[in-house]
Amino acid sequence: MSATLRGLPPQIAPGCRALVLGSMPGDASLSAGQYYAHPRNRFWQLMGRLCGVDAGQSYESRLHALHAAGIGLWDVIGECQRSGSLDAAIVRGTEIPNPIAERLSDWPELRVIAFNGGKAAEAFRRHLQPRLGLVLDRRRIALLPLPSTSPANAAFGLERLAEAWTPLRDCF
Repeated sequence: MSATLRGLPPQIAPGCRALVLGSMPGDASLSAGQYYAHPRNRFWQLMGRLCGVDAGQSYESRLHALHAAGIGLWDVIGECQRSGSLDAAIVRGTEIPNPIAERLSDWPELRVIAFNGGKAAEAFRRHLQPRLGLVLDRRRIALLPLPSTSPANAAFGLERLAEAWTPLRDCF
């Protein structure tokens, strides 16, 4: 049976130049109240390579370092029904997107929206891009689909992920 899940609040500081959007946090992240809390998720290791975030620091310290690099975190989906943690288990039609369109003016320095995985990019295209297309074009905000850092994406090791995520560095 699918449970109705509510995501985490945005972690976006003033001066955000790059917004990394996931689809919906997994069970470990929701339980911990922290983005990318699953011990095998490579996001924090990857941020260490790309912008010097120390994956061994406290969550608050990692967020501070991410914000100092101009990177914010949120998810496309704010609420949905899902069994387990996999994106594939999200029940289509139950997704309620986060109010990214309504909040876009809060981030005047935003230059890129990066998607952590295909489901995040697909959900953005379906739920938000139709309302945001002209604004994104006018503000020259690039959309950057990236491979998922989830342990479910076994095809990408850390080295391959780092190479694929390198374009995000241009936003720091």
